[in-house]
Amino acid sequence: MTTPTKALLHLDGIQKIYRDGTLHVHALKDVNLALNRGEFVTIVGPSGSGKSTLLHILGCLDHPTEGNYRFDGEDTASYNDRRLALTRNKRIGFVFQSFNLLQRETAMENVALPLMYAGEPNVNERAREALGKVGLTERTDHRPGQLSGGEQQRVAIARAIVKQPDVILADEPTGNLDTGVGANIMKVFESLHADGMTIILITHNPEVAELGERKLRIRDGQLAEL
Repeated sequence: MTTPTKALLHLDGIQKIYRDGTLHVHALKDVNLALNRGEFVTIVGPSGSGKSTLLHILGCLDHPTEGNYRFDGEDTASYNDRRLALTRNKRIGFVFQSFNLLQRETAMENVALPLMYAGEPNVNERAREALGKVGLTERTDHRPGQLSGGEQQRVAIARAIVKQPDVILADEPTGNLDTGVGANIMKVFESLHADGMTIILITHNPEVAELGERKLRIRDGQLAEL
């Protein structure tokens, strides 16, 4: 694999081993990945293949057992807890299968939360703009229980992009949706990519994976180009 001079995300020889007494589980085995800004990468693999472990390392939610992970040229092994938290809050947008919305808050309040926690200005204006980018301008005052599954996922995507992160990490974002709704969610990701967003999307669905600009497969903890 050709390594760019300065990739946004660069994994080099990543291994992740979980230890439970004498049992050692190799979740990731010598994973190498270089991702440039503006790329849309999909990673497909079955359950237990190491997809979530890989996402947790990319998202600075976990540390590799061996290997080197550089985020925008910096070695994440040198980050203290505060630096890791700031990177997750400001530079990475997360989208999960289960939406993870606060049920008592409106769509706009859910999207504004990351900005409020960071003490940033103009939270409502920026939340409304993010909701507009995912086609929910008319749903800003609706709570999750008043929205369809697809609309809830759009709110979650808006929450991920409201901070204007360097990269979006999406973990099975269509997994809880039927085929038609899932296809519409993928159109949202394609639109964000067209606007220059860097996206890594992990899925078990080969049809979803085919929509990536660059497609990878993970199996038994090993990553390869499709």
